Amino acid sequence: MLVTAVPATASGLLDVNASSITLKVNGSRALVEYRSEGRDRHVLVWGAINARTPESGLPQVRFKHDYSGGLKLEHRAMWKSFKDQCRPYDGPPLVYLVAACKAPDGSYWALQSWQRNLPHRGWAPWTGDQRAWELRVSHWNGELAHLELYADWAFHGDAHDIFGRMTYGGIPVHGFATTASGAPTDSYGRSLYIDTFGSAYGPGWKRETSIVFRKPSGSFCYSFWPTHDISLPGRPARPAGNGAKYRISVVGPGVTPDVTAETRDLGAYDPQVETQQDVLFMHVIAGDKFCATQR
Repeated sequence: MLVTAVPATASGLLDVNASSITLKVNGSRALVEYRSEGRDRHVLVWGAINARTPESGLPQVRFKHDYSGGLKLEHRAMWKSFKDQCRPYDGPPLVYLVAACKAPDGSYWALQSWQRNLPHRGWAPWTGDQRAWELRVSHWNGELAHLELYADWAFHGDAHDIFGRMTYGGIPVHGFATTASGAPTDSYGRSLYIDTFGSAYGPGWKRETSIVFRKPSGSFCYSFWPTHDISLPGRPARPAGNGAKYRISVVGPGVTPDVTAETRDLGAYDPQVETQQDVLFMHVIAGDKFCATQR
């Protein structure tokens, strides 16, 4: 990945496989310094806060970046004299946290890092992109996106499943289109990355797959089945990935922090519990026709 260009996948992505990471803030700008590929990096970030909701009709907010440390912005090495005004962080708990602070205006900046592109079905990574630890920056005030995750069964107990939704400011988070493989094609769309713990894939957390939040409800549903995943070399047979618990990780809307949610598996099929969960399921999916067929 070339760090001289702003990554196109999301506005908060700065780089991959960074080390010695620091965060400074001065006024409305942040300076992120780190080491990558044997070089020291000095990246200025500014120009965005929070997120817009899909019904706004406006482009989603995006950061501006200067990977030259100020040479492009003001024709001088601003990073050398950048005065840090960061105050101790006192905001909400953050996952995958590297650094965070409170700006003089009361807003928050944060850096998070996690492996977003792991292979599906618990398969071991075989490329550098899959192994990469992404470094992501966020800037916000107020509440974070709200992420819900619940466990259930599908098709009268034939499969374990999970469902949930994502909202921001009480409004569903969703995009408007996807690629043939299901990846969002616009800046509002958000994929959720599903991990399973203690499954047939082995001990610990393993990546199951990634899907998108559905339009317009901001909900999702997913069932665990044996597969021959076409994204894996040779399309190997993989067992159902249901485990003892589940986690979903999501890049925050706009330039807000990335968020996660966890829930435990409900165990062997129980018709009485299923009836209770069905009521919750129908409320969460908010009339989504695809998910309604999974009961």
